[in-house]
Amino acid sequence: MLRIAVPNKGTLSGPAAQMLQEAGYRQRSDPKDLLCRDEANDVEFFYLRPRDIATYVGSGDLDLGITGRDLLIDADSGAEELLDLGFGRATFRFAGVAGSIDGDKPADLAGLRVATAYPGVMERYFAEHGVTAEVIRLDGAVENAIRLGVADVIADVVETGATLRQAGLETFGEPILKSSSVLVRRSGTGELAPAAKQLLRRLQGVLVARRYVMLAYDVRADALDAAVALTPGIESPTVSPLHREGWVAVQAMVQRDEVHRIMDELYEVGARAILVTGIHACRL
Repeated sequence: MLRIAVPNKGTLSGPAAQMLQEAGYRQRSDPKDLLCRDEANDVEFFYLRPRDIATYVGSGDLDLGITGRDLLIDADSGAEELLDLGFGRATFRFAGVAGSIDGDKPADLAGLRVATAYPGVMERYFAEHGVTAEVIRLDGAVENAIRLGVADVIADVVETGATLRQAGLETFGEPILKSSSVLVRRSGTGELAPAAKQLLRRLQGVLVARRYVMLAYDVRADALDAAVALTPGIESPTVSPLHREGWVAVQAMVQRDEVHRIMDELYEVGARAILVTGIHACRL
């Protein structure tokens, strides 16, 4: 039976469970449950702290897991990223008191004290850039570390920056890391087992279904080339003759965020009865 770790709480928990449900897997009905067996798909889901998931997968105790890229790197556990799942996006950045840091390059942090809840991320960052700095691990909020004299700068996940501004801080320099939710497995394990391949295909199908919609329309045959140029589809659009002579029906997958522009341009070339349908699942 395939054993998969899923976040039990936090910002990744709900979206992870939703994505697995969209992929056809059973999920727990009670948020207090720590285990859910999906007998139909021969899978067991274990609900764990997001920070611990990479450790369980890296040790080989669990086959796959869903966690954040920042947590994966911070754990340095022997797990590796298999698929970016597209939710839980965040940026990891340096912040300090305005004007307190002279410059914004990694070398400008040499010799400083950097407070963070992600020491593994920072140690890897400084090692990659050949910088020697003191990394101070703090659990939870780090915004007060500078005011309390614990650190010179902080490194943390930044979304809007509002919390930093309330603490009198501002970000500087380039982002340290751009994170999002990822599917992970143990490094060096070779080819995936059949059940793991199936899960990967299903999750990839969900990602495609979220990015694309099905667009259908009618158009005169003499305008078909212009219309198809706007809707080439994944492989090729489906074109069928209509009972009305000289007209055809066309179906094609198009990117969701482009659909309204494409509909406008199709109308301009003479397409009519333009319909959009959501895609719940697919395999490419």
